[in-house]
Amino acid sequence: MDTVRHNTGSLDGLSLAGPGDYYGLMKPRVMSLVVFTAMVGLICAPTSMNPFMAIASILCIAVGAGAAGALNMWYDRDIDAVMSRTKKRPLPAGKVSPSSVLAFGVVMSMVSVLGLSIAANYLAAGLLAFTIFYYFVIYTVWLKRRTPQNIVIGGAAGAFPPMIGWAAAGGGITFESLVLFVIILLWTPPHFWALALYKQGDYGKAGIPMMPNAKGAKSTRLQIFIYALVLAASCAYLATTSLGSSLYIAVAGLLNLTFIVLAFKVWRSHAGDDVMGLDEASLYKVKIGEKAARNLFAYSIIYLFALFGIIAASHLLSGFGV
Repeated sequence: MDTVRHNTGSLDGLSLAGPGDYYGLMKPRVMSLVVFTAMVGLICAPTSMNPFMAIASILCIAVGAGAAGALNMWYDRDIDAVMSRTKKRPLPAGKVSPSSVLAFGVVMSMVSVLGLSIAANYLAAGLLAFTIFYYFVIYTVWLKRRTPQNIVIGGAAGAFPPMIGWAAAGGGITFESLVLFVIILLWTPPHFWALALYKQGDYGKAGIPMMPNAKGAKSTRLQIFIYALVLAASCAYLATTSLGSSLYIAVAGLLNLTFIVLAFKVWRSHAGDDVMGLDEASLYKVKIGEKAARNLFAYSIIYLFALFGIIAASHLLSGFGV
């Protein structure tokens, strides 16, 4: 599928960027989720870690996530310029030059990996390096513009953080950390496809083959519901591991029941059918027919924070015999 390519080299001479612009390049919303899930992995690992080194490790993971976001924005500056929800980002807005963004991303990548190898261990640093590579090369460069399975396969990049945190604490790669990885991997498609249902016009202008654009809204709605069921099953399976507890079962059960109900409403709705009627200027203010998809997208963010929050809380309370 053809994608828009703009010559943005003319921006190389600009020096308008401030600290806020470079912070924006790091995709702070995405970074916050990465940092939180990595922290949960670190907390739940079977080995303890020096508090100072733990904080340093989380900081390195945050820097690495920001570096991956900057590299993603550098490569995607052409499509960001034509999509309503991304055209105000620092690069398409002309606030920072492509060359400085590339340098920023590369330097931060090296600093984060080196820092994590010092603060934690080589395994955690290697996983962080691979995650940055995966997000930039495998997802951004290779998958995103070529296949509607971009989010399914590329979602692994966002699923690695709890494994990195777990490894940073000296826990290695265990069955529990792999289950945490799988949960985020399964959460990613319904999260992004719910957004894609009411942002089809945006993705269409940019030439990105998101599932609703490539396979249709009806197929996407069904897949969202199926993923919601499999996601709930993976969360139930986590209860059989060392991370399971009665508190986790109760809260995770409620969270997943709500997710399934919202996904069912998306499946039975007509979200994404009226592409011409979509309001692409806002992330949350949508037409009546798209509210089911919007509601699932909004809830999915709360869901993942709450789910990993209860995993960490349950683990910490178990240490006090609760």
